[in-house]
Amino acid sequence: MTNSTEGAILQRDGRTYAVTTRIPAGIITPDQLETIASVGRKYNVSILKITSGQRVLFAGLEPENVQNIINDLGPLAKPESAPCVKFVQACLGTDWCKYCKQDSISLARALDEKFKDQTFPAKIKIGVSGCPRCCSESHTRDIGIVATQNGWTVFFGGNAGTRPRFGDLIARDLTADGVVDCAERLAQYYGSHANPHERTARFMERIGIDLLKSELLSLIPYIPLEKVK
Repeated sequence: MTNSTEGAILQRDGRTYAVTTRIPAGIITPDQLETIASVGRKYNVSILKITSGQRVLFAGLEPENVQNIINDLGPLAKPESAPCVKFVQACLGTDWCKYCKQDSISLARALDEKFKDQTFPAKIKIGVSGCPRCCSESHTRDIGIVATQNGWTVFFGGNAGTRPRFGDLIARDLTADGVVDCAERLAQYYGSHANPHERTARFMERIGIDLLKSELLSLIPYIPLEKVK
């Protein structure tokens, strides 16, 4: 029998649950907003919270309502029964921001699609920033991506939290396809070598950038290692 609270997050009170939405790149339609509002009203949800990862959190859910809420949200629901890519955050992108150098929205959507069904030793957060102003906090994301006029720069192993860490520089001047490939390789390596519950920041502190270069980056043809400091 399926647990009616599977995929929901047990809250601090030890009794109620929370469910988050899946909103790739933070782009949402009026119809989706209406669905969120309708579900919130229908189940008298005590709090709807816009998270730092550009998602909507339904909190304070009674256990018996969890599965119905997930069903009613449909594709918007993001059950989280295992560590995964929590979100791919994106800035406004080239259509709307005068500072943006590359198409952050399309890249964020491509990364979301790539990782949406994968699990990892611990949660992963991805930030895609369309210029060096870094509105998506890319330097402190597990996988951080920042645009310049020449392409995309990739960082790995960033973290905010109580032990903040800037991610290690992995590659410069990549195409969007190169970023997706690079991110997938980094995630696969991390998934194969990290300890259970070990975030990428602690993983990189443990193994060091030199080991990552020798075991992974040296095998990626579009990364000239002499430029990775």
